Formats: sequence, C-alpha cells, structure tokens
Amino acid sequence: MQVRDHDWTDYLAIRAAWLSFVGGRTQGEIAAQLGMSPAKVHRLIAHAQREGFVKFQIEGRPVECLEMEDELARRFHLNSCIIAPDLGDGGQAIAIRAVASSAAHILEGVLSSEGVQRVGVGMGRTLKAAVEDMSRLARPDLEIMSICGSLTRTLAANPYDVVQKLQERTGGEGYYLPVPYFAENRDEKNVFLAQRSVQDLIVRAQRSDVFIIGIGSVDAEGHLIERGMISDREQAELAASGAVCDLMGRFLTIDGSLASTSLGDCAVGLHFEDVRGARVIALAGGESKAEATLAALRAGVITDLIADETLVREMRKLIGDQLMRSA
Repeated sequence: MQVRDHDWTDYLAIRAAWLSFVGGRTQGEIAAQLGMSPAKVHRLIAHAQREGFVKFQIEGRPVECLEMEDELARRFHLNSCIIAPDLGDGGQAIAIRAVASSAAHILEGVLSSEGVQRVGVGMGRTLKAAVEDMSRLARPDLEIMSICGSLTRTLAANPYDVVQKLQERTGGEGYYLPVPYFAENRDEKNVFLAQRSVQDLIVRAQRSDVFIIGIGSVDAEGHLIERGMISDREQAELAASGAVCDLMGRFLTIDGSLASTSLGDCAVGLHFEDVRGARVIALAGGESKAEATLAALRAGVITDLIADETLVREMRKLIGDQLMRSA
C-alpha cells in the first residue's frame, strides 16, 4: 500500500505526541527512539497540536464563572451558558482562545449526537477558533450548511467561514452558500435569491437540527470592517442607526431591536427570525463584544451561549448603567 507524505507525517506526529504527552519523554529521548533530530520532533509535536490530534481539557470552572452562567441563563432564558475564565492580559486574542477551548468540547458533544444530522453554521473569528480546537469526529453522515453568504463582495472566500474546517474535523459533507455575505443592493440580492441552487440551500439550511453562530460587533475591530466587507459609507450609516451587533447579517441596537439601516436588507442568507425556536448556540469572546452580545441576547433567539469572563463583566456594567439611566 502506498503511503502519502501527509499520512506519514500525521503518523509520526501522533506517535511523537503520545511519547511526549502520555509517555512523558523529552524531545531528545523521542528523537533517539524515532531516529530523527530533536528539531524534527519539535515540528512533529507542533503539527499534532495544529491538526487537532492533541487536546487538553480542564474539568470545572471557577465559582465566579458558575455564578455568571446561572445569572445569564436566568436573565435571558437560556438553556445553557458556559463562561470561560479570564486568562489575563492579551485582549481579544486571549479571550477568543479561552472561549474556543470551552466551546470546542461542547461542539464535539453536540455534533457527536445521533439526533444532529444537519448543522447550520455562521462565521466569525471565535467560531473558527473553536472549530480548529475540536477533536476529529467520525460523522460522515453529517451535513454542514452555511447559513449566510460564504463570499465577500469581491467574491473572495471569507476567511472566517468555518464550513471547510468543520468538514475536516467531522468528515461530514459541507455546503457553501456561493454568494456574498452582503449584496451591493436589494436588486442584486434578489438576483442571488432567484437562483434555484441558492433557494434550495437556504431551505435546507433552515431545516438544520442545530445552529452554531458567532456574534459580530460593528466597531473598528469587527471583522466586517477589518475584512472590508462593508464600505465607509455603510459603516457611517450603521453608527448613525445605533447598531452595535451583527447577528446573522442583520443589525441590532443595544435593546435587541433591528437597527434602521439598509445594509441589513442586503444580507444574503437566513434571517435570525428564520431560526427562532430552534437550538441556536452562540459564541462570543472579549469585552469589546459586550454590547453586541447583550443586543443579541435581548433579541431572544439564542438558546445557548458560550462566552468569557471579561465579556460578561463588561456586560454587567452595561446592564447596570442602563438600569441607572432608566431609574
């Protein structure tokens, strides 16, 4: 049997990982056993971690996080809430890492369930990081449906689309929505929606057993701005409308209402109202997502939330400030 190069690399990486993390061997000892240099062993172990062959899991969470989970579940009528601990300085990147680590384990459980045959997925940095942290599953029967346009307006692939990554992790079948996240205008959106293939994919996506989404902000750090998904004029329009949240391509104000902006009408994909009543798992990381997450929760669509301690602390401040202003 012919062995492909990447299969051999995976084989060696897995063996090196077992020797290191389970066997407790040093990289020098592993190098001697496998007949290679310590530098090669280092690269193999890094490959094993990058490809998801090595996972670390810490059981339990600090009591402060458990209290936050109970508070948010009761306030926003959530079925479940998982809050990852504050990992210290590092800003958005370290918060995303914390959420991704917690979410990966949850998503593995959800996608391993026989009751989940089709999953509708959104996009975003935190969601992508969580999928990359997942262990590999044997779910060749799983259908992975994009619930929003998979492309940018220039028809480039969106780097935060997770269909391919999730397909790699599960062995399932991935279905992209081959249109931009936002059309240029309503007429162009109608042209996209008139395509039979797009119609069929949207209908199938709406019938998913579970939906997994990110929560987007509309500030300068949000991926809509960073990736050039919207124009300067549209960004100004969003600011003027009071929008703080991108929820499946539609924009919300802090109270969870739809913002008065034309951009939301150009989103190609499922509206969040299309998934109301289904199980909707949302991921968000970092205190800069506090306003967006609060708005999304107030919209009443999310059933399960995975976030981090810094975000929830900031969200508590927002809720307190608003209560004071309304008193």
